[in-house]
Amino acid sequence: MPVQPTLDGTIPPPDYHAWADTVRPAFVQVAETGRRFTTFEVAKEYELPEPPCPRADWGNFAQALARDGLIEHCGFDRSSRPTGEKSAVAVWRGTRAAQAGRAA
Repeated sequence: MPVQPTLDGTIPPPDYHAWADTVRPAFVQVAETGRRFTTFEVAKEYELPEPPCPRADWGNFAQALARDGLIEHCGFDRSSRPTGEKSAVAVWRGTRAAQAGRAA
C-alpha cells in the first residue's frame, strides 16, 4: 500500500511497528547463526532502513528481540557506525533456542 504524503508533500517516517516487522527477518537470520553482532553491523550487511527514531529505536528493537528469547547480550564493543564516534554499543548473539530454530 503506498504511503500518503503529508500536506507539505513530504513522506512521513515509517511507523515503528511497521519498521520492526520489516527488519526482524534479518535479525532472525543472524541470530540463527550464533555469531556475535551489533545492530549496526546487521543493518549495514542487510541494507536495512533506519527506524523513525534511530537514537532510541535500535536499542528498543534489540531489547524486544532479547525479551522474545531470540538474542542475548554478550558484551560491549566500540561502534562502527560512522556517526557513533566510537562509543560503546551492545554486542548480541542468537540464543541457543534461536540457533536451534525454536525461537522467532
